[in-house]
Amino acid sequence: MRGVIYARYSSDNQREESIEGQIRECKAFAERNGIDIIGSYIDRAFSAKTDNRPDFQRMIKDSASKTFEVVLVWKLDRFARDRYDSMHYKRILRKNGAKVVSATEAISEGAEGILLESLLEGVAEYYSVELAEKTLRGMTENALNCKVNGSIPLGYVPSEDGHYQIDPTYAPIIVEIYELYRGGMTMKEIVGDLKTRGVRNRKGAVISENVVSNILQNRRYLGEYIFRDVVIPNGIPRIVSQELFDRVQERRETNKKAPARHKAEEEYLLSTKLFCGKCKRMMAGESGKRRDEAVYRYYKCSGVKRKLGCDKKTVRKSWIEELVVEELKRLVHDDDSIAYIADCVMEVQGRENPILPCLREQLAEVEKGIGNLVNAIQMGICNDATKKRMDELEARKSELGIQIAKEELAKPIVTREQITCWLEHFRTFDTNKFEHRRRFIDTFVNRIFLYDDKVVITFNYNKGTKTITFAELEASGILSISNIASTGEPHEDLKTLRFQVFFCVFGILFAGFVTRKLSKLSFNS
Repeated sequence: MRGVIYARYSSDNQREESIEGQIRECKAFAERNGIDIIGSYIDRAFSAKTDNRPDFQRMIKDSASKTFEVVLVWKLDRFARDRYDSMHYKRILRKNGAKVVSATEAISEGAEGILLESLLEGVAEYYSVELAEKTLRGMTENALNCKVNGSIPLGYVPSEDGHYQIDPTYAPIIVEIYELYRGGMTMKEIVGDLKTRGVRNRKGAVISENVVSNILQNRRYLGEYIFRDVVIPNGIPRIVSQELFDRVQERRETNKKAPARHKAEEEYLLSTKLFCGKCKRMMAGESGKRRDEAVYRYYKCSGVKRKLGCDKKTVRKSWIEELVVEELKRLVHDDDSIAYIADCVMEVQGRENPILPCLREQLAEVEKGIGNLVNAIQMGICNDATKKRMDELEARKSELGIQIAKEELAKPIVTREQITCWLEHFRTFDTNKFEHRRRFIDTFVNRIFLYDDKVVITFNYNKGTKTITFAELEASGILSISNIASTGEPHEDLKTLRFQVFFCVFGILFAGFVTRKLSKLSFNS
């Protein structure tokens, strides 16, 4: 009689010896009973509560070839812990001329054997369900006491008593990811930035775009303890502020609803920056033709385009872009604004690089691993696997050393005069050139909200409030008010209303941006 062995252990907590013990007892049973073992099927760290087990399914499929008559298992619970699955797959095996036999449970043929087998399977299912219930009760109790359950999000570590506490190495990186996204970087760009700087997770793996996405929406960083239907505000230490979290969620929602990019998008300098003041949705650049075939370009609210209840009129592209550029020209020619931004940059320069502690911790772990391998080699344990692992660790050590050196060198050593000079360089820009206008807007503008009676421009730094009236615009000759009525901007009879220009609090973000730019310039020089 030919047979195969099916062995399984259900969790990573069990050791490989568990499989070896099962196979050993199955082989001993086969020898005593004249069963010729022709193969084995092994599932590692798979639960019998599911039939999604690779080798188990392969065994069921192979049974169709009728090359074996017996499937030997250590105990019946190795085969299945669900009576339905057990009956279903045993029926398939019987159809293919095979049966399941337990090596350690004496089950006779006949009616008594059927009863005993059913009883054993029922007991296995009972204990499986009971264990799941006990585990859930224990985890729920942990949740009510705000203790660690399951995996720990990046940025936290368990305390000695099982509660969450802030990881001083990774918590600053979590905050930086939030700030970078709020500042305008995409998740792909954030991943690239982290990868370039050698930032990895606790296991040494590269932080992926999917991980960044999960980080940006994880409410645990607000201090919320979450487990199933248990939600406890302030149950764990907070890592990001409510304001920062809310701003990130706003941008995520905006990006979800953002219209698709077009090939000619770069002509619209305010793409992804211009928003409807009424519905807060993004305004996208569009073009059309008049009856005389002349092309006109404008920005249109995506809420209007998609018929979502907004009635915001379109705005002429040239008019709104010219307004923004003129405000930027006034900004860079304002000595007080330049001085304020320079102060922000100097403040950022004095702060510790949040990436270095993470890299140094990873280097320490790698060096520890190398030390362990050296000890093993000295004890005579030296094989291909040891050599391969040593090569991997040495390569990682070299990579981390380079990244640490780069981060240490990247810390900018720039004077206030250099910062001021770089900012004043924008005064020389020819705003008639597309590239200069684009760099102007990308550097200084965060968001623009367009209303029927005002424009709110949020800049990447904090410098108070400025008011501009329509009358001032018309008197300056810079912008023609006559263009407004014909394109959906506020009508001429609204000249007396004011444009309110607000400067949002983005000092740190802009300062960091300028710092990186100056660092690159210094390095290239």
